[in-house]
Amino acid sequence: MTPYLSLAIWVPIVAGLAVLGLSRDRDAGKARWVALVGALAGFLVTIPLFTRFDTTTSAMQFVERSEWIPYFDIYYHLGVDGISVLFVILNSLITLLVVWAGWESIKVRVAQYMAAFLLMSGFLNGTFAALDGILFYVFFEAMLIPMYLIIGVWGGENRVYAAIKFFLYTLMGSLLMLVAFIYLYNKSGSFAIQDWMELPLSLRTQLLIFVAFFAAFAVKVPMWPVHTWLPDAHPEAPTGGSVVLAAVTLKIGAYGFARFVLPILPDASRQLSGLMIVLSLIAIVYIGLVALIQADMKRLIAYSSISHMGFVTLGFFLFSVTGSEGALIQMLSHGLVSAAMFLWVGVLYDRMHTHLIADFGGVANSMPKLAAFVMLFSMANAGLPGTSGFVGEWLVILAAVKFNFWIGVITASQLILGAAYTLWMYKRVIYGDVGNPRVAALTDLSRREFWLLGTLAGLILLVGLWPRPFIDVMHVSVVDLLGQVARSKL
Repeated sequence: MTPYLSLAIWVPIVAGLAVLGLSRDRDAGKARWVALVGALAGFLVTIPLFTRFDTTTSAMQFVERSEWIPYFDIYYHLGVDGISVLFVILNSLITLLVVWAGWESIKVRVAQYMAAFLLMSGFLNGTFAALDGILFYVFFEAMLIPMYLIIGVWGGENRVYAAIKFFLYTLMGSLLMLVAFIYLYNKSGSFAIQDWMELPLSLRTQLLIFVAFFAAFAVKVPMWPVHTWLPDAHPEAPTGGSVVLAAVTLKIGAYGFARFVLPILPDASRQLSGLMIVLSLIAIVYIGLVALIQADMKRLIAYSSISHMGFVTLGFFLFSVTGSEGALIQMLSHGLVSAAMFLWVGVLYDRMHTHLIADFGGVANSMPKLAAFVMLFSMANAGLPGTSGFVGEWLVILAAVKFNFWIGVITASQLILGAAYTLWMYKRVIYGDVGNPRVAALTDLSRREFWLLGTLAGLILLVGLWPRPFIDVMHVSVVDLLGQVARSKL
């Protein structure tokens, strides 16, 4: 069998290392082309993961297993199921778009910039595909390094503060996760994640491990109240960094809940589901209100991401097929919509070197093509039917109403809040009189920018109008996951 997962991991990593060899300024053009070819190859090798995926089984597919550190029973063990496979493809696609997006805007340390995204792509794919706890931890930690550099080197004025805050928040939580992994290894004699799912654990033990996993994954999502690093990181990160951070990196946290917390700690998950639901609702409503008062477009979209990811954690802890599938579709949709939102802000930033809302107004007069795309992306961010933003949120709302009517009402309020802060930003940036002469002089989308945004627009409409193929991929795995949650280990 062709090792598609290894190719998805190592093709971008090898390409990234090759790009680093072109680090001289005179080789910047070559670095761009090598990075683009590497990112394209990294995406193409993931396509068979979708076309050859068997939707009738919940078993891990495309499995690879070989010895790594046999003394500690640590293996290079890879595999994907319906919960993880779509995010490997999403990550590889986003990496390709990010490399293409930075083609002209990045002029300093071009090779290092492109290499950082390629290396991160490989590490992220490894995180989604790892079936060995230590292998997962290595990839989970490794992806911090390129993102730290992306923010700290190519970011804004406060980039060092934002990069260090991002690094410390995520590192501290993951150290507790490592302690939990070592405990599970001592209990089971194995680092295989699937072996941990069968391990009988007392409720007290499950609750303690839940705290350790929560510290790692809640920060990554990020959930309220450990979310404060994200609004600081996004305004300082370059456009590509914001795109990958929102579209893919946040999904690692939600994926951790689905892969580790729910199946390994079913009794603790049910015991603490009320807490998780409350924290998710706070993220959905409170953070949505915070987004309303933002003066910076990237900070507004950052808070929007936190609010939308609240749907994901809520959907998982409702313990229903509808809710869990809604959570996964919301993860996929948010990956596309948040990438599109940060890319169009990046288009304006490349021309104006600001993302403050007050510096714009009347952009539609000089950039009508961009204005049309922004309208679609804003509607998707607000959850308009026919876009991907509607599907996941609607499924989670349906599951919430079945679980508890008032929880469903509170959840549905995000549809109003999302429309409020997104369209309010759209109105102030795109419509109105042109008060800034620099806005009047703006040039519309280049061919490259048009096709970048057009690709995401097409995918957002595809998932919104025809979500069935994506739900079919995850359905059997979701049913199996909920079956594991229903089985008590006590």
